Amino acid sequence: MRDTWPKLKEIPFPALRRGRLETLQLNLGYRCNLSCVHCHVAAGPRRTETMARETMQTALAVAERFGVRMLDLTGGSPEMNPDFRWLVSEARARGLQVMDRLNPTIMEEPGYDWVGDFLAGHSVEVVASLPCYSQKNVDEQRGDGVFESSIRALQVLNRLGYGQPGSGLTLNLVYNPSGAFLPPPQEALESDYKRLLEDNFGLVFNQLYALANMPIQRFGSWLQSKGQFDTYMATLQAAHRDENLAGVMCRSLLSVDYNGELFDCDFNQMLRLPLGGGGRPRHLDELLEGELPAEIAVAGHCFGCTAGQGSSCGGALG
Repeated sequence: MRDTWPKLKEIPFPALRRGRLETLQLNLGYRCNLSCVHCHVAAGPRRTETMARETMQTALAVAERFGVRMLDLTGGSPEMNPDFRWLVSEARARGLQVMDRLNPTIMEEPGYDWVGDFLAGHSVEVVASLPCYSQKNVDEQRGDGVFESSIRALQVLNRLGYGQPGSGLTLNLVYNPSGAFLPPPQEALESDYKRLLEDNFGLVFNQLYALANMPIQRFGSWLQSKGQFDTYMATLQAAHRDENLAGVMCRSLLSVDYNGELFDCDFNQMLRLPLGGGGRPRHLDELLEGELPAEIAVAGHCFGCTAGQGSSCGGALG
């Protein structure tokens, strides 16, 4: 895999400072049943990195100390962590909101038939990846059969109440572009998703998050292999909007990797860019008494969050 960091670190980006910490995002491990081209985590079936329960316990203590309201669980496929159910149960018992960044196909893997019922039973907010409403585009990006498997899993979630009016069970979907271009306007795309998924499959959901692909890990390596890295970066920089700086996720979110190391966002985690741009890695244990740095580490990849309508863990910024 061709590393994009040597180029990204030379691209200046406006300074950012942290606001109030509202979300603790935990990467529970890099293991996944899929290996997607756009995946900035480079997750896959052969990855073995997994967050231990001890680290989860520390995370819950830190969340309580800082008054965090949301635990955002990601991976890989976070459900593949053997302590996933323990963590969700503990977090909900403590009054935390929990968000699961779900790859729907995991629900059809042997041994994971519990996922839908468990998430619904604990009122977990689901953010499910479905990078297009077209079978051809999804299968090209994620593999043959992924679209049909995802649709079946989403239909199960609908039957459990997810996405249904008045159920209190939130189902949001995630769109990623299939190439080196920015996502289309989120509002119009959401309207298309809702119409086509309901007409064709009887599917309903709450919101669509349109996320830009980040020029790091697998996607960054793909850009370099196709000779498109510089062009894509030029696209991101030309589309930068200063007004998006106020809404980027790193101002209210802290990213924790499977070992408990701290980063300003999930993308910085993959680049191993230390919290606040400091010279040494910092660990979750340090926040049982210490404080967070005000500064946020930035580089060229950050334009992926501020280009056009903006792109964050919660979709478009404006």
